Amino acid sequence: MRKHSIDTNVILRMPHRPGQLARIAKVIGDAGGLLGEIDVLHYGEENTVRDLILETADEAHTERVLADIRALEGVEILEVKDSVFEKHRGGKIKMTSRVEIKQVIDLRYVYTPGVARVCKAIEKDPHLAWDLTAIGNTVGIFTNGTRVLGLGNIGPLASLPVMEGKSVLYDKFANVSAVPMLIDTSDPDEFIETVMRLAKGFGGIHLEDIRIPDCFKIEDELKSRLKKPVMHDDQHGTATVALAAILNACKKNGVDPKASKLGQIGLGAAGSAIARLALAYGMRDVLVTDLSQEAVAAVVKDGARYATLEDLMRESDIVVATTGRPGLIRPDMVRKGHVILSLSNPEPEISPSEARKAGAVFAADGRTVNNALAYPGIFRGVLDTRSEKITKEMFVAVAETLARLAPPEDVVPNPLDLTVHAAVAEAVRDVARKQGLVGTAEV
Repeated sequence: MRKHSIDTNVILRMPHRPGQLARIAKVIGDAGGLLGEIDVLHYGEENTVRDLILETADEAHTERVLADIRALEGVEILEVKDSVFEKHRGGKIKMTSRVEIKQVIDLRYVYTPGVARVCKAIEKDPHLAWDLTAIGNTVGIFTNGTRVLGLGNIGPLASLPVMEGKSVLYDKFANVSAVPMLIDTSDPDEFIETVMRLAKGFGGIHLEDIRIPDCFKIEDELKSRLKKPVMHDDQHGTATVALAAILNACKKNGVDPKASKLGQIGLGAAGSAIARLALAYGMRDVLVTDLSQEAVAAVVKDGARYATLEDLMRESDIVVATTGRPGLIRPDMVRKGHVILSLSNPEPEISPSEARKAGAVFAADGRTVNNALAYPGIFRGVLDTRSEKITKEMFVAVAETLARLAPPEDVVPNPLDLTVHAAVAEAVRDVARKQGLVGTAEV
């Protein structure tokens, strides 16, 4: 079934008579559209005004469905709005004050002359900035827009809606203030130097949507030069939630993950991180394959084992695919008892239904792995403890926490459950305490 990815708000006037809504629903269904939420905006003796959500495959499909609605006798379309664009109008974030200003004396406290005393105190003891500024609750989201979603190299400005979306989730899920930082360069060394010059104002550095192999060099260099947490979310956020899904899928189907062989198909940012995190978790054998021998060599150096696609499918108990190549895994490659996560979006390497039909005991696609389950709580935890870094042990602890909190019908929790993000933060804080990382970050 074709995916319906466009939501359109349609406000229309129709006769106030029985069967009118059914008539519209039939036209939408006959045209291959889906009818979403419906609100009544006005009841009248002669007419009713309704606001409905129309779900379609693409913009051309939207226009075809709207044309069919317009052709209905007595139905008038009053307004058409793209639901996604309406959410973005004016941007999704803004900076607001945490303190109120009601009297003139308040100005003396938050600005001059009182603020000068705080400035002098921080000059004398820079660590006071953790308590006396927003640094201790602020993450910078740095990107150059060289690999955004499935859109490729669209540049930093066009990537801003993604960064704003990340900021919204940081705020809503973990009460972290996250600021998009657009770096207009494709040169990894320039990117690194720019982050180094801007990092002073942030308690943590979130790297996002940077092409490979630049993302590996940038993260490694910033980790070595900054004594504050740095994380490339496309790698570690995705890997953490993927490991959670693997652990839960194995548990539900009586498979011991540590006694199993994992096969990772595709070694881009996410795939490489998934393979490495599986090794860190303790899986006994991790097989990898990719068209890039350089990518394979880098992960093999960390303990993985190279295999051809055919051998990987034949040997592995758990298969994870992140190639971006729909249909790469043929049904005849699937073994009975396989656990398969084909995570490429929008189309997976093999559909879950095909994989299960071919014998997989469990199969899921990329909709299962939402890295919004990981990064807000991870940074909440390291900011709270003022840890200088995010460790593999933290990622493993978060994966185990997410697996434990998943409801019976799913392998990972609902990202809208705020208790999940609180539990993720606590898991990170616990590891930071055990590893002696509390209070090690520097401003």
